[in-house]
Amino acid sequence: MVLKTFGWSFAVTALGLVAAVLYGGWTAFGIVAILSILEISLSFDNAVVNAGILKKMNAFWQRIFLTIGILIAVFGMRLIFPVVIVAVSAQLGPIEAVDLALTDKDRYQELVTDAHPAIAAFGGMFLLMIFLDFIFEDREIKWLTWLERPLAKLGKVDMLSVCIALIVLLVTSMTFATHAHLHAGPADKSATVLLSGVAGLITYMIVGGLSGYFEEKLEEEEEREHEEEEQAKRTGKPIVLLAGKAAFFMFLYLEVLDASFSFDGVIGAFAITNDIVLMALGLGVGAMYVRSLTVYLVRQGTLDDYVYLEHGAHYAIGALAVLLLVTIQYEIHEVITGLIGVALIAWSFWSSVRRNRALAAAEGKAGSDEKTEVSSGV
Repeated sequence: MVLKTFGWSFAVTALGLVAAVLYGGWTAFGIVAILSILEISLSFDNAVVNAGILKKMNAFWQRIFLTIGILIAVFGMRLIFPVVIVAVSAQLGPIEAVDLALTDKDRYQELVTDAHPAIAAFGGMFLLMIFLDFIFEDREIKWLTWLERPLAKLGKVDMLSVCIALIVLLVTSMTFATHAHLHAGPADKSATVLLSGVAGLITYMIVGGLSGYFEEKLEEEEEREHEEEEQAKRTGKPIVLLAGKAAFFMFLYLEVLDASFSFDGVIGAFAITNDIVLMALGLGVGAMYVRSLTVYLVRQGTLDDYVYLEHGAHYAIGALAVLLLVTIQYEIHEVITGLIGVALIAWSFWSSVRRNRALAAAEGKAGSDEKTEVSSGV
């Protein structure tokens, strides 16, 4: 079952890691591996949402989503989007950006390094908003209770996350301007950081608005689906899965949703490397696993048990946001940056496993106590 579901993902992983070693040695191997793990973890919620929608579609449209959909997700958001970001920031054409990355690494690195403050400010603000909105929301399940409970109370203040993000941006741009005598064009760079950060904030609010809209539509669809299921039970008619035009629009909806979900993974990748080849390999491998996880969820539904994984992924996003803003002024090794995120995700996964064991032990104890009471009553 696992091999059948994840077979293609394993194959793409092997090819991606071999290509990384051939391209840039064992350092590149490590960066691609870290990027893959981060992409999988940050897109976990994507897989859960995809699975909820995919199970409503018939077998044909499920295959379309898992074939053509993969091409759109991998080549669209994970390969082309990073190139576009680099091209816009470094004022290059997309083809020129790829050509430079492959043929003249030194010149490419020079241009991307020059454009890095803009990329880092944009990405840092986008990721910071994702993190702040998560930790200020009051959730039924809390991982780090001592931290999340007081933050959830603070989150009742309207627009608090936007205010904090803007304060962080102002401090970052002013700090950068203070130390900018080390770089050429201090005023230009400081203004770039400020403008790019505001652009990142605006982008987040647009994407967040679209996600909220889609979420409402999904809830309406689920309510309608529930009513149809109840009616089918009463009449004895089988539940009809979506096909034709309805399934086509649902497919388009899934692709737009996937694009909005993948923003955090793509932008987070810039905290680890500026090399679009390594980025494409790592994010491409990760995207394959997201599709496999979607299929696994449709068939098994067991990954919902790891309740703290979403928390770990968001703390990793917060760490990447801070690190991106710090790299505007200071250089941090990409492996250190990547490992911080992976460590947070691994910790949350282990916490979820421990929670599941504790719950199972408690249920087992309750069951044995119940049996004891019954036998003693007899």
